[in-house]
Amino acid sequence: MSKQIEVMVLDDEKIVCERVKDFLEKKGITTETYTDSQSALNRIKKKTFDVIVTDVKMEGPNGLDVLLTVKNDNHRSEVIIITGYSPFESYLEAETVGVFDYILKPFKMDYLYQRIKKAAKKSQKKQK
Repeated sequence: MSKQIEVMVLDDEKIVCERVKDFLEKKGITTETYTDSQSALNRIKKKTFDVIVTDVKMEGPNGLDVLLTVKNDNHRSEVIIITGYSPFESYLEAETVGVFDYILKPFKMDYLYQRIKKAAKKSQKKQK
């Protein structure tokens, strides 16, 4: 990887954000976390991340709204959805819009890390 990986983690559960951030930063990945989806969307409009990891079900804009914003604004960011709530319809919609991956909770941190590295590589290629 040629440059530092930058990741946003959005989950309405603070503990999920903290655990993922701690794990990723130990791996050398710059990580910003948000528990409020509207604040995260505001940040996405100002900064492009390599990867956005978002929960699906949240108060206010949900993970699919985040995915749609990223894709509609022509960001190079790749989006990974993590969820403990997995209706097939949201999976299909995410696939149609262009989600990089859809991961069910609970997940192994190493698996998430591997998927983030792969998504970041794809995102950084778009930048060139």
